[in-house]
Amino acid sequence: MKIVTFAAIKGGVGKTTLTYNFAEYLANKDKKILLIDFDHQSNLSQVYNIFDSDKFEYNPEKTVGNIFTPNHNGEVEVYHVKDNIDILAGDLQLDDKEIAIENRTDKNMMLFQWLSNVQDKLNLDQYDYILIDTHPDFSLATKNAIVVSDAVFSPITPDEFGYKAKWNLEPRFELLKNEARDFVTGKSYVTANLFFIANKVQSRTNSSRDFLKNLENDHEDSHPTIAIIPQKELFTRSTIDKVSLAEMEQQPSIRNKNKEFFNDLDKQFDDLVKSI
Repeated sequence: MKIVTFAAIKGGVGKTTLTYNFAEYLANKDKKILLIDFDHQSNLSQVYNIFDSDKFEYNPEKTVGNIFTPNHNGEVEVYHVKDNIDILAGDLQLDDKEIAIENRTDKNMMLFQWLSNVQDKLNLDQYDYILIDTHPDFSLATKNAIVVSDAVFSPITPDEFGYKAKWNLEPRFELLKNEARDFVTGKSYVTANLFFIANKVQSRTNSSRDFLKNLENDHEDSHPTIAIIPQKELFTRSTIDKVSLAEMEQQPSIRNKNKEFFNDLDKQFDDLVKSI
């Protein structure tokens, strides 16, 4: 089992859309996925209609917020949303629960401890991948997600602040790596590799060309950019219509009209898999 966190300092970079479509891509390859929604906006949960009472028996008492609630049994509902995909629902008050544990010495290790406690109960070994979507910040939930991850994927975009977001996240990641250490061995609990994903790239625009050129000229100690995802209306439609790109690709009319895009996307997603 591999754990991947999608994290970003800047909002609007397509983080949730990438998490959703990458999960669906993997599920379509017959991999079993557990999604964890750590964004208190709960957009990923909404894509899967978790809060729709006609489709699921949503239990607001068993959200991911319980992972960060001291003196709670940590019980979280697992929703089976489609073949090969389960999800732990987001908590709209997660930010408040993060504030409540700010002074705990183990505040960055609570997800690590929770996963250890529910390993057998939830049969976590059944999953090939756990994918964690986070809020666009470097909050406690995001830090907890990074601590347990094998890889961190951070989308960045070709706009005024997109490239700068890369330099904002990297030092925070390294600081967490230094802070989250075993007191006995001195080894960091953060073993994840940080990778960037150039997202919403339009090759014919000056901003995208400059953006890609900056990425090519990154200094050697910078964390690498491992995929370039083109701007495409289909991405936006996927979350609005709640139909993934993997599902769209199965429709001949859409597939034939966007064959080059789907071929390129499959390659980019395959590169993400290889990096984990």
